[in-house]
Amino acid sequence: MKTAIIMGSTSDLPKVEPAVEILKSYGVEVNVRCLSAHRAHAGLSDFMKEVNVNGTEVVITAAGMAAALPGVVASQTVLPVIGVPLSGSVLDGMDALMSIVQMPSGIPVATVAINGSKNAAYLALQIMAIKHEELRMALEKDREDMEAAAMKANEEVQAKFS
Repeated sequence: MKTAIIMGSTSDLPKVEPAVEILKSYGVEVNVRCLSAHRAHAGLSDFMKEVNVNGTEVVITAAGMAAALPGVVASQTVLPVIGVPLSGSVLDGMDALMSIVQMPSGIPVATVAINGSKNAAYLALQIMAIKHEELRMALEKDREDMEAAAMKANEEVQAKFS
């Protein structure tokens, strides 16, 4: 099980690290790169050539402002690409969100919330769980645990106000 995470700038790292931690906690190999679509396009293309043949199953991309990175990556692979729009500009991530969701037909990028790298990781896990039974079972167990925690919180609220 293997994913790639590409960010456009090292300043994006704190917003991307939660995804790396989640994926690794499920036993997924994660290849992390900082390759700007604008400033490192040749390096990005070289990395995408590797990704297309090295067993990577999903690519997560994180970018702010113009957020060209997810679309450029999607144009170089048929693997699932997940875009994480990042805040940081005067538009607080709305510019990146609009850029990522407005891909042309035939070059889709799945998009999560602004700064939503955790959900990008979980979406990548769900995609890989189609093929990897152990991931599916682990995700199902975690969902059961989430439900139990939510029901416990509900009971505590009811007890407090009943």
